[in-house]
Amino acid sequence: MAIPIAILDCDLLLHGRGQKTLDRFDLDSVSDDILLTQFGFPREFILYLVEILREALCRRTQRSRAISPEVQVLAALGFYTSGSFQTSMGDTIGISQASMSRCVSNVTRALVEKAPQFITFNRDPSCIEQSFQAFQRVAGFPGVLGVLDCVQVTIKAPNSEDSSYVNKKGFHSVGCQLVCDVRGLLLSAETNWPGGLRDSDVLERSALHKLLQGTEEGWLLGDRRYPLRKWLMTPVECPESPAEFQYNLAHTATHEIVDRTFRAIQTRFKCLDGTKGYLQYSPERSSSILLACCVLHNASLQSGLDAWTLERTDPLEQPESLEQRPEDRDSQAEDLRKQLIVKHFS
Repeated sequence: MAIPIAILDCDLLLHGRGQKTLDRFDLDSVSDDILLTQFGFPREFILYLVEILREALCRRTQRSRAISPEVQVLAALGFYTSGSFQTSMGDTIGISQASMSRCVSNVTRALVEKAPQFITFNRDPSCIEQSFQAFQRVAGFPGVLGVLDCVQVTIKAPNSEDSSYVNKKGFHSVGCQLVCDVRGLLLSAETNWPGGLRDSDVLERSALHKLLQGTEEGWLLGDRRYPLRKWLMTPVECPESPAEFQYNLAHTATHEIVDRTFRAIQTRFKCLDGTKGYLQYSPERSSSILLACCVLHNASLQSGLDAWTLERTDPLEQPESLEQRPEDRDSQAEDLRKQLIVKHFS
């Protein structure tokens, strides 16, 4: 009786017996065009990934034909960048759905372990000064450490039917709080938030909030969904003076960088693009896949690739304003913003 290929452990390529086994898969045998088209990245970057993840992917095994780190990386990149189901991408490189799933899990786990290495908020004075200068060149907004946003990635409904993952638009999602610099490099990425949480609640509970509480110089820029703080400048709700209008214009032009960055990440990693379907995993695993894609985004940018080459041009969604209670107002932050407007935008 013939054995269905779906249950094989994939020691053969789809071309049949007698061909190359996966542990001898040779990246040099694949053209640059295929690597870019099928896996989303150039050869040099894929080889770089294989090397930095090799130790984590070379598992001890009794099997004589373990899947090589090269194939594991290609399998994961194929899934991240295609947005297709694992069966389809597995067929492309000749492995079963079961092996494809293991490869994606292994590479995701290895990338998540690398997150502290690739996603860091450098507080060194020289780095802060460089950030100030780079952001000010965008639209004249001074003292910017980074731009902040919280984005939603669609997931399947959790088995527990946890309503905390239902966002304000009515679908299940995980929330990802991002901060990036002027180049689109992520300085912070917290991907494990239930989609039903308000952006301001995510911020209040986040590691980023603790990190910036004592900041005396500089600030993040956040949209109207966030509260005004001394370290977080938000738009003026009802601008009246020319200076306040100018402040808001500069704020919007600078804050747009984080929106552009996430659109570019979704475009490169189509598994995160809700218009192509949704992640068919638990919230925990979906959060790990999202963080792995954030690590890949930073690694590729640090390797010289353009952050926004593949950026979508969807119109930006206008955020709803935060309904702030009187007791949540920060009078010191309001005074600081007024001083900022008078000094730099009058």
